[in-house]
Amino acid sequence: MRVTTDLWVSALVRRVFGAGGFAAVVKRGATEAGAVFVLSRGRFGDAALYGPAPQTSYDSAKPDERFFTLLDTSDDASAFDTRLDKEKRFDPDIWVVEIEAGSVPLEELVSVKAE
Repeated sequence: MRVTTDLWVSALVRRVFGAGGFAAVVKRGATEAGAVFVLSRGRFGDAALYGPAPQTSYDSAKPDERFFTLLDTSDDASAFDTRLDKEKRFDPDIWVVEIEAGSVPLEELVSVKAE
């Protein structure tokens, strides 16, 4: 059984703070479900946007795990606003979580799959 998105996002935020980073829910989506997008900010102004991985990335042995894929990188996080607005129009139930992971790599906080 997969946990609700609300619970998963809450756990992610706690993991980030526990690792010495900062996290904020920028857009709250549907409590039960909803795609999660993670905007990761680095200490030097670099940013990366991660979104749900394609269904083909999922392992039938672990169907409940959430996987992410790198969508884009930029030196300006505001460049992702247009992309996220487009996603919100397509699916108003999305979640957007902004993270400054600190000294812990994002890959230790969320499962990232290479395309």
